[in-house]
Amino acid sequence: MTPWYFDTHTHAVSGDTGSYPVRPLGGIRSGWSRTRPVDGDGLIAELDAAGVRHAALVQASTVYGFDNRYAADVLARYPDRLVGVCSVDFVSDEAVHDLKYWIEDRGFRGVRIRIADGDTKVNASARVTLSDERMRAVWDYVDDHGVPVCVQMHSKNTPELLGVLEEHPALTIVLDHAGRPDASGAPDYPMLAELEQLARFTGVHLKITPGALRRLGNEPGADVEAVLRRLAQKFGTGHLMWGSDFPAAEGSLRQSRALVESALSWLPETERQAVLGHTAARVYGVHAG
Repeated sequence: MTPWYFDTHTHAVSGDTGSYPVRPLGGIRSGWSRTRPVDGDGLIAELDAAGVRHAALVQASTVYGFDNRYAADVLARYPDRLVGVCSVDFVSDEAVHDLKYWIEDRGFRGVRIRIADGDTKVNASARVTLSDERMRAVWDYVDDHGVPVCVQMHSKNTPELLGVLEEHPALTIVLDHAGRPDASGAPDYPMLAELEQLARFTGVHLKITPGALRRLGNEPGADVEAVLRRLAQKFGTGHLMWGSDFPAAEGSLRQSRALVESALSWLPETERQAVLGHTAARVYGVHAG
């Protein structure tokens, strides 16, 4: 069976800083966006070279902050290839208004919130806690409208997300980089239980990326396949999906796809097909095939 690929994590950066000014979240621009930026056309070329049919274009908040205009313009040019994941200030008084605009007027399918640093360190003032009462209206909106929410967090932030899910158990949540699980304490991996508390909510999904694999591989004594197998068993393979994180991850999109695909080679073919494309298609409302 020929795989049908849906990459759930890509970015695009314009070379036109006049039309699309650089205003990174927290004032700190990501290194990858300075040294290896790729614009919308370049992203499509990479998808083509990697044999990937669809992708989620995730707002590059460490370049543009909450200004989603460039991503929106790329989406408008490639509606048959891309779905968009925007970023808004969840604690702003205008959060729901902004979210309505990007979702309902500009065609984004999802939204992303950053509550922990990734490879780019962001000022503490730019990060939020999910328990902030000012977010209540946003959680109500995404719940009522079925908007998937990508969450960048570490597994230690699980209690915050649990608090949200207790009030909104039907939310669709996609954890960037698999929620950065704590794979210390091999071979029993006791700290994985931290993240696994989320498995009882059927809308929680884990995004397997090169960054997630690298983080697991750097944990002393950890067996990456063993950790992935345990997460798959706990959450179900129907709740796993892959993302290249191109161009933030080094190398080509094809290389990132091959890396993730190799790490999941132990999956039965039908389940691997789901992780490589069909689960993401379901989450983002895209016809697979």
